[in-house]
Amino acid sequence: MDSATRKPILICGAGLASLLLAQSLLRAKIPFLIFERDAGVSFRAQGYRLRLSRECLDAVEATLTPDHWQRFWDTCGKTAGVGFAALDAITGNDVTEARKYEGTPGQQRDHEAKGGRMDLSSRDGKVVGIARGEMRELFMSGCENYVRWSHHVTGYELTGSGVRAVFADGSKSVEGEMLVGGEGIYSKVAKQVSNGKIVTYDTGARGIHGKASTTAYRDLGEGVWRVVDERVPNGKVFLITNVRANDMDDPSVEFGWTMGAQPGVIAPPNEDYAIIGKPAADIAKSLTKDWHSKFKPLFDKMNEAEAAFWKITCSTPTGVPDWPNEPRVTVIGDAAHSMTPAGGIGANTAVRDSALLGRLLVEAGGYAEGITERYEREMRVYASEAVRSSYGMAKMQFGIVLDEKSPTV
Repeated sequence: MDSATRKPILICGAGLASLLLAQSLLRAKIPFLIFERDAGVSFRAQGYRLRLSRECLDAVEATLTPDHWQRFWDTCGKTAGVGFAALDAITGNDVTEARKYEGTPGQQRDHEAKGGRMDLSSRDGKVVGIARGEMRELFMSGCENYVRWSHHVTGYELTGSGVRAVFADGSKSVEGEMLVGGEGIYSKVAKQVSNGKIVTYDTGARGIHGKASTTAYRDLGEGVWRVVDERVPNGKVFLITNVRANDMDDPSVEFGWTMGAQPGVIAPPNEDYAIIGKPAADIAKSLTKDWHSKFKPLFDKMNEAEAAFWKITCSTPTGVPDWPNEPRVTVIGDAAHSMTPAGGIGANTAVRDSALLGRLLVEAGGYAEGITERYEREMRVYASEAVRSSYGMAKMQFGIVLDEKSPTV
């Protein structure tokens, strides 16, 4: 069957994982449609800068065309140094040696102790990162005509020879050969296909994303920095940022930072996470009012309009659960496995999902029997390891403890 007569692959959500999957299909001329609940690409804040792992970069490079990959690579920032430098928020002192293995599983900690701090470099001895919004824009390139905005998927309906997406208003999509749920932690597709086995827990921990001009970072200098404040009345606060030397002299460039805290420390007004801007900025400034002078410019000079709250969630800590395979429906990214920010591996794992599923579809020339089963079998191995690692680090860093009684999202 040629691409002109094939039914499309239906993709739910227009986030990173969904769009990279679409790039595989676009390159192979396999028809697809993307359904996104937001009204447009800039509808909401895009979030913090992402650190890209070796596996993530390999997956992206294997998926994109050579020219597209080069644009992606040129957009990425490359920061010298191979690991976090930990700084005390109040004194400004470097406490890297004292905190080097905080949150790291014992076996890995013993291994790293022989060779230095945890290696964060991914290519050419550099830490490679990119803003989530820039990454999404690059993955969107070429897919614009296949995105259907303001389409909130609430489930799916199997047909005799395919599947349809079901929307919040009761309408249904065209029939597709296969449906992929990539719409994040609130995915209705994930709940339906797994019969409720995919569960995302609310850890109670909260965070704030922010941005400031590069001039605010001059006292820090180049590096990947983790600032820790253990003197907050209700718990511990940390901040992570990535400062790239090649952008330091351009005041029009903004670097991002992300702040996280133990449960009870950060509370958005009315628990409304859609609130962005000054309410989030004010809380960040209040929490850091006693921090060392080298950190103050990050908040005094912040772009308040870009500040946004975020909720720290996590999938079942033991890993991705098993569910009876549905040949025409599967899930990718946060819809399959939500992770805490500890270790920075959530988005990297989502990209691996997209590359794996995309490769299987391209090799088959489109949907074929057994593809979703093979994808899920392979995905569960690396994604379960990632979830366990992410939870283990968050448990030590945030004091998070999850069990079957924990609240879900």
